[in-house]
Amino acid sequence: MSPTVTPAATAPSAHGTGLLRDPALAAFRLLRLGFVVLPLLMGMDKFTNLLTDWPGYLAPWVAALLPITAQTAMHVVGIVEIIAGIGIALRPRLAAWVVAAWLAGIILNLLTYPGYFDVALRDVGLLVAALSLGLLSLAYDRPAARGRA
Repeated sequence: MSPTVTPAATAPSAHGTGLLRDPALAAFRLLRLGFVVLPLLMGMDKFTNLLTDWPGYLAPWVAALLPITAQTAMHVVGIVEIIAGIGIALRPRLAAWVVAAWLAGIILNLLTYPGYFDVALRDVGLLVAALSLGLLSLAYDRPAARGRA
């Protein structure tokens, strides 16, 4: 039987007030903000290709399986990323796991495409962050806690 972990916000602390008193809450809020803003921006960029040529990140074998062009596929990816950002804003306890699964798919795509291993490694870091957000959400996105976080 494992012990029950209570967020530090409920425990007294001599380390200050607010977010400094509960660094786990601060981490939750920071991860949540990042996973709202970044997917929204990246999703919107799938329609403009200002940051990069997004269709170039789609492994050729994946593009060959699709009944649509690579650019159209990136538009679909953009829509999914925008929905993911909104999901994290509204319900991180569920959306963090969806984002983690999405990132795992992106990593798989990149690992099958030589020349993008560095990007895949970066996305492993994002996957770890999404999993961390999901775990923190178990404590900070409870219905009773939604008013605090």
